[in-house]
Amino acid sequence: MRIRTVVRSLLPALSGALVLLVLLLPAAPARAADNGTWGVFPTPPAGASVTDRAYFFHQGAAGTTVSDSATIVNSSDRELTFRVFATDAVNTPSGGAFALLPVQTKPKDVGAWVALAPEAAATVTVPARGRKDVPFTVKVPRDAVPGDHVGGIVALNTEVEGVRKEGKVQVGVQRQVGARMYFRVPGPLTPGLTVEDVRVTRGAPLLPWVKDARATVTYTLANRGNVVVEPRVAVSAEGLFGRRVLNRPARDLKLVLLPGQRIELTEPWPDAPQLDWVSVKVRAGAAAYPDLTPDAGTDFVAVPWPAAGVLLVLAGAGATLLVLHRRRRGTPEEALSEPDLAAAR
Repeated sequence: MRIRTVVRSLLPALSGALVLLVLLLPAAPARAADNGTWGVFPTPPAGASVTDRAYFFHQGAAGTTVSDSATIVNSSDRELTFRVFATDAVNTPSGGAFALLPVQTKPKDVGAWVALAPEAAATVTVPARGRKDVPFTVKVPRDAVPGDHVGGIVALNTEVEGVRKEGKVQVGVQRQVGARMYFRVPGPLTPGLTVEDVRVTRGAPLLPWVKDARATVTYTLANRGNVVVEPRVAVSAEGLFGRRVLNRPARDLKLVLLPGQRIELTEPWPDAPQLDWVSVKVRAGAAAYPDLTPDAGTDFVAVPWPAAGVLLVLAGAGATLLVLHRRRRGTPEEALSEPDLAAAR
């Protein structure tokens, strides 16, 4: 009887944990469509065992429908069951990694255009060392705006693979893997890229010019156009009288910045100036769009504040000692003058 009571008392907690299990699923990085146990890929051509497509690439005008198929490959030695769904892609705000939204977030873009085959409406079971093809269609809305729409087809393992502590609650952890989908709606294409919010944080050593000062340049890239952009960034800085103190040529960031997304990036500067007036400039670009050359910058005064603070403290201490010394020298003279005053009376 006691066991039944304990079980009943645990049911609400277990139910709450299951709810949190769903709500706390992280967005799945989609850099690779295979995690070593299972993968999601565009279905290979008939008769082929390996796909020749890394991602889904499609184009369709507003009001049209495009058909395709995703293949889930189970590389493990046991049967696996997945929840398959389509969703939208985003860039992670910090670092700009490509990610697919979790199952509990309702898609608003290309993920909402996708309809899976009826047999994948609930769950899909894939045998050990086997594969399962999941047909789907993409119906482009009649009011779809031209440009790139990015999302993916995701396979979420229904099995809880571990436990993670969130505050005072333990929640189950599930993994998901997604294949990217790039869908372009024909029409005017307007690439757009801006550099914003450039700022510098510094850390000066206690002993200036004995150790290097360190700084970090932080900036934001924003895609304000309707096509994906693979940005390149150059960072430079000048001191007083135009002296170049930093010169990092343009380099590929090896990320895809999606339309409407903003990301924050950092540039370490291990040998920053210690005493100077510095102007920092961040210039962005994209190899596919040579006309995109936005830039932004900021100024800062480099001062070895820790050393300056120590000097101020020492100066203050020296001034205090000097005042005390003078007061001590004046005390005997004041003491000797008192009898003379009394004698005069």
